[in-house]
Amino acid sequence: MPVLRSIRSRFAREQPLAGVRVAACLHVTAETANLVRAFAAGGAQVGLCAANPLSTQDDVADALSEEAEVLGRRGDDPVPHVLALAASEPLVTLDDGADLLSVLHVQGRAGTLLGGTEETTTGLLRLRALELACPVLAVNEARTERLFNDHYGTGQSTLDGILRATNLLLAGRTIVVVGYGWTGRGIANRARGAGAQVIVCEVDAMRALEARMEGYEVMPALVAAERGDVFITVTGSRDVLGAEHFGRMKDGAVLANAGHFDIEIDLAALREAATGGVREALPLVDSYDLGDGRRLNLLASGRVVNLAAGQGHPAAVMDMSFANQALAVEHLVRHGRHLSPGVHPVPDAVDSEVARLKLESLGVRIDEATEGQLRYGEGWGRR
Repeated sequence: MPVLRSIRSRFAREQPLAGVRVAACLHVTAETANLVRAFAAGGAQVGLCAANPLSTQDDVADALSEEAEVLGRRGDDPVPHVLALAASEPLVTLDDGADLLSVLHVQGRAGTLLGGTEETTTGLLRLRALELACPVLAVNEARTERLFNDHYGTGQSTLDGILRATNLLLAGRTIVVVGYGWTGRGIANRARGAGAQVIVCEVDAMRALEARMEGYEVMPALVAAERGDVFITVTGSRDVLGAEHFGRMKDGAVLANAGHFDIEIDLAALREAATGGVREALPLVDSYDLGDGRRLNLLASGRVVNLAAGQGHPAAVMDMSFANQALAVEHLVRHGRHLSPGVHPVPDAVDSEVARLKLESLGVRIDEATEGQLRYGEGWGRR
């Protein structure tokens, strides 16, 4: 993770986070450990708990406990740990789903924060629905974050999780991608590259049009339900696959969720439909017997499949994501008191610095605009 390493080195020299209590509700992985260590190098006191208990790497949690307060281990109920972290009186929070900041908001203590950051689309939806008492930087919407994390990272790691859980051959199969945002685009692109036929389902006309112009079939999910071999939900919404869809699916169809929460597939409706019972077909595959000769295979209990069944994003992807997080936290410490409450975009300077550091790590050089070109751009109101 060379980008984060360079930030950590600067933090160690400059100590921009000296004395600041940072609380993070993220996936407890080796990549997250590098972010925590960057904060600690910058002088912060860091507390960490799991945003998803099934993604926690216990060996990482044990090792990191020497440098930070790490609450919980794999499979633990996350709620007590989130509450404990909220009670630690942090000045800055980091969230992967808005759980921590939502608790502080309900407790009326969000106003004591310099600010927070949010890593996911779903978390930003939750936070934008609240009357926040502190500023939040939408790390999930940074340009470098969306490009690497959503498009390249989740696109690859979702298929990796499905393959690890099932050992399916994707070539020749029909994969239905429900949702065509940044992440859905990445999944569809990589599924096509693996030789699969790809169907996209959308509720947004512009995204559906884009998918069609990219060469994918586009149709309602109820129609796609009859054709799909593998279904991947990635919408950030709930119950996008439900009883009507299950009733039309083929025997042996695979259901996977790449959205943040385990609500995109209606699990209650799936259990109700399984009149023949449920059995564990493989360690991460539950087979639901619909009682009519058909079985549907749910991966990772409907949790985010690239983490629960795979290893998540490659370190090169999380390098970019956590570089954004590190610089966003530094920005909040320096300027948070001057920001209004609510969700704010990541400053362009942060995004550009992350991109610059990534290019530098790749040994890539680029041109610089001349003074004349800069003046010309300013004359058109562009910078």
